[in-house]
Amino acid sequence: MTKKAHAPSVVGAHHGPTELPLVDIAGYNLEVEDDDGFIGDRASQTAFRRLLDERRRRLRDEGHADPLGRLPSAKLGKKTLDRALRGKAGRQAAELLRGSVEVFADELAQVVRRFMRQKSWKGVRRVVIGGGFSESEVGERTILQAAALCHADGVPVELARLRHEADDGGLIGWVHLAPPHFAEHADALLALDIGGTNVRCGIVEFRRGKAKDLSHARVARRIKWRHADDEPSRTALVDGLVNMLQEMIAWSRRHRIRLAPFVGIACPGLIREDGTIARGAQNLPGNWAADSFHLPTALREQLPLIGEAPTQVLMHNDAVVQGLSELPFMRDVKRWAVLTVGTGLGNASYVNRKPAPKEGKKNGKKGRGAS
Repeated sequence: MTKKAHAPSVVGAHHGPTELPLVDIAGYNLEVEDDDGFIGDRASQTAFRRLLDERRRRLRDEGHADPLGRLPSAKLGKKTLDRALRGKAGRQAAELLRGSVEVFADELAQVVRRFMRQKSWKGVRRVVIGGGFSESEVGERTILQAAALCHADGVPVELARLRHEADDGGLIGWVHLAPPHFAEHADALLALDIGGTNVRCGIVEFRRGKAKDLSHARVARRIKWRHADDEPSRTALVDGLVNMLQEMIAWSRRHRIRLAPFVGIACPGLIREDGTIARGAQNLPGNWAADSFHLPTALREQLPLIGEAPTQVLMHNDAVVQGLSELPFMRDVKRWAVLTVGTGLGNASYVNRKPAPKEGKKNGKKGRGAS
């Protein structure tokens, strides 16, 4: 079967770029195998809930009451688990959560250690942990314990939590991927963050007047759809994305926010230059890796004009985009990475480029002015 060709969504740009003005993306969607499959699968939020279920079942098999009740762990919210961790649901529940955190922290530390042995992660000195799991107390304690385990093992890496809300990080990162002229001539851009459970759609303000490095970029408005509850088909999910974007365009007009004619899509998987997905989108409904499916085109054809120009659409991996939200704050290290603990475990690694020499300087020496 001949692969269908897709026209680029942005003239002079392509999807999934790995070379940016300030940073190179050394790798993403890294898949490291172990005896049971891919090691990253052991450190996802899904894996934590499965681990918690196993420990609860063991208690029941031993004749003890389940301190977390009847609901499966996948149905327990973060606040419920955090309360249990703090002892608000009794001593047994607290011990159950603390024990689960210890085991899961060891799994996370093992993933970091294994990734650090891969070529694209060589020399990484800081790993930012993102995804919704990192925002809970359970997630925070897991990260702290994993960091302590790495330190005890002599692994020269620092673990840190994403500074933005996880729901915002996968949107804000697009200010560093969009063509730079948009930040000079518009107030904001539209961004989508598509995950296996949720979709987030937001208006991301550049706020270039506050910081030219876009470190003050923020999400002005965000809406979230837990599509996993609705179990939509691929077509229905795409229609839902269009509706969310149209709502954001209308809201921006009412609030006089000048949108760039641009949409950035953060999506799981390995993204080809033509905007198709090579692999890694198995948590999304339908076949997103089909050569006949091209999400950027499907969205662009259904969206109205933004201003006077056709809407331009680019797509990149969701972990890459979430990591790039940290770019202005990672200038003190050469190599860094991100792990996004969500339905699956996303990953990306980066190598900072040297900043361009300031005008009037060459080879590190101050130049003379013209006479």
